[in-house]
Amino acid sequence: MRAPELLDPAASDWTISAEPLADVLADLDPVDLLLALPVPTGGVRPTGATAKALALVGLDAVEVSATYEPRSEAGSVTTIPLPPGERPARKVLLVGVAAATAADLRAAGAALGRAGKGHAALVTTVGGGTSRAGQAALAEGLALGGYSSPRWVRDDATPASTPAAQVALVGSYDEPSVRHSVVRARATMLARNLAVVPSNTKNPAWVAAQARTLAGRSGLDVRVWTERELKTEGFGGLLAVGAASATPPRLVQLDYAPEGATTRTPRVVLVGKGITFDTGGLDIKPADGMLAMKTDMSGAGIVLAVLAACRELAVPVKVTGLLALAENGVGGAAYRPGDVVTQYGGRTVEIGNTDAEGRIVMADALAYADLRLDPTVLLDIATLTGAARVALGRSMAPVYATEDGLTRALVAAGEATGELLWPMPLVEDYRANLDSDVADINHIAGMGGGGGSISAALFLREFVGARRWAHLDIAGVGRSDVDRGLLTKGGTGFGARLLLTWLEEMT
Repeated sequence: MRAPELLDPAASDWTISAEPLADVLADLDPVDLLLALPVPTGGVRPTGATAKALALVGLDAVEVSATYEPRSEAGSVTTIPLPPGERPARKVLLVGVAAATAADLRAAGAALGRAGKGHAALVTTVGGGTSRAGQAALAEGLALGGYSSPRWVRDDATPASTPAAQVALVGSYDEPSVRHSVVRARATMLARNLAVVPSNTKNPAWVAAQARTLAGRSGLDVRVWTERELKTEGFGGLLAVGAASATPPRLVQLDYAPEGATTRTPRVVLVGKGITFDTGGLDIKPADGMLAMKTDMSGAGIVLAVLAACRELAVPVKVTGLLALAENGVGGAAYRPGDVVTQYGGRTVEIGNTDAEGRIVMADALAYADLRLDPTVLLDIATLTGAARVALGRSMAPVYATEDGLTRALVAAGEATGELLWPMPLVEDYRANLDSDVADINHIAGMGGGGGSISAALFLREFVGARRWAHLDIAGVGRSDVDRGLLTKGGTGFGARLLLTWLEEMT
């Protein structure tokens, strides 16, 4: 897939109408039209809006219930084909919405998004009249359920399938909530696209080029540090990790400012880990461990996608994104266990394991943010530790923060988007395990040290000064092995919707 298509994920044309369903259906071509209706707990009722909608396509609610026995479990779909050319739709999809909570509607939306792939139109009343949170969740599910990862075929790449060309929501919907949800979902799709690009294409310079393109489209200021500039300014962590690669490291800075911003407008800095491929370095990974390593730049991809969406969502604060980009290779120039690396700002780090490279490149970016950008809040996101996956699996990510209020705000944004976070402590007793005999700090816990994800967070904290800071370790949730619900195999883009929701609610 060429870069322009990767940066513009396929999406449906969305409409919202308060007109009667019969009028909406009459205006559309029925040849390839799907009509989706909700099945709440208790099943399809013999009277009411769903029964009337079924009657529009020649179906009786009582007979449908008896014949097809549609289930109400959130995301279950019962398909009823209709005679071609005789009805205002080609198929009816009865989708379970259970109690119609936000989570239920997100699951229902994902199921409908998947069912709509490749079709001309999907018309639905699902979610109409529910809360704004529920409608936002439905829209997220519909958009992400319709997404497909790109496939590389011959000299180009295309999505395996495309979402429904048109999605029409018919009924009482809060249009801003729906529209913003679709924008956030598209940011997730962009992050996913970037994550699955093969690493023989996706090197640090390539990611930097995509950042320049997106900056131009989104009205962002952009700066890219070359290898020479990184050396001149003392970004020793990026240079060490990228030393063995044929493609040198890069640091990218993207800046967004809302309309009317002043010197008093708060500034949030987001740092993303951007390891475009991770062999593990001299502490080389086993072969199976490398298979997913093209997605090890997911943090940077998410930060890039978030910055690209800020203007469309009218985020009210200044936002800076830092993409710490390097390839962790093997070779004569590779950094070694036992090396001492001087990070940006002068702190020295003893290398304990070259496969813990993410925290080294991010330490440079965090120190730069602290010393040069004066952020109100500093946050980083990374596929950082296997310990995070072991601790919390693939359903939620640990969040570490220096302030309880910041933790609560991020957890609330995660609950609103279904990207769940679990607060984790910065255990001070573990800090001594990072002491080094030869440098300011060791970058991994010494012998007998535990709490791998906590230790990594404690290491990163050393580079943020006294800033309000949070760290999201998405190693468990940042990749998916399944193609189901909202997820597709590969990078998940976890955190894009969460961070945008958090930023939108700042004042």
